[in-house]
Amino acid sequence: MQDHYAVIGNPIAQSKSPLIHAMYAQATGQDMMYTKIEAALDGFKAEVDAFRAAGGKGLNITAPFKLDAAVYATEASPRVKLSGAANAMKFDGDQVWAENFDGVGLVHDVVHNLGVLLKGQRVLLLGAGGAARGALLPFLAQEPRELVIANRTLPKAHDLASIGAQQGRVRSSSYAELAGLNFDVVFNATSASLFGELPPVPATAFAQCELAYELAYGKGLTPFLRLAQSAGAAQLADGVGMLAEQAAEAFEWWRGVRPDTQAVIQALTVPLA
Repeated sequence: MQDHYAVIGNPIAQSKSPLIHAMYAQATGQDMMYTKIEAALDGFKAEVDAFRAAGGKGLNITAPFKLDAAVYATEASPRVKLSGAANAMKFDGDQVWAENFDGVGLVHDVVHNLGVLLKGQRVLLLGAGGAARGALLPFLAQEPRELVIANRTLPKAHDLASIGAQQGRVRSSSYAELAGLNFDVVFNATSASLFGELPPVPATAFAQCELAYELAYGKGLTPFLRLAQSAGAAQLADGVGMLAEQAAEAFEWWRGVRPDTQAVIQALTVPLA
């Protein structure tokens, strides 16, 4: 009987996770199947209970259930405890382990695939929601010169910066306070690009920018990336590499072998034009 894994979310039809994990399983010779579960907005626990009862081995979690997954788990990693969100779980009897590989996958894509170091760099992170929380510890582990977290709601940025203050040099900022400042790497972790909108980041932020990174993927040249390009950013990237790398981290956590990600990245890449 094949080991069963799945991704759970609402909506879920758009998820690329089954394709990604099928490619990883084939490349590494793993006997497993991977499906999608669309849970009702109030039905996360019931769906996970049923999946476990049927012998399911592990789940990826996407919106809007990452917070529910962190609460459901019996064992949570430091990244999950910090962010309050999980994007992967694995099961063994009554034990439920929760992890958050979003930030790890993001850093791996930036450092190893794109060749941009974060150590000693001035890093700007736009947004203070779940994606930003998941990235905080992995970012600070890279020892940037400074990590600035900007958000429309300044208290949320301040709260997140306070959490990371023991790990490195990090501070919060309003968008207005970014005027005249420039950064080496800029990440857009807001939801603006999902709606074709531009976060209110000043063009000066990109004046000496080595990389502008859009966490959304498959959207082409988003307003954020278009601004970065016109303002002088040397390199643009979207989140397809992050998607592939976080999936590879979860796959290794479940199966004990880490797949190569390049074929998946090539298959899912949408030109930034």
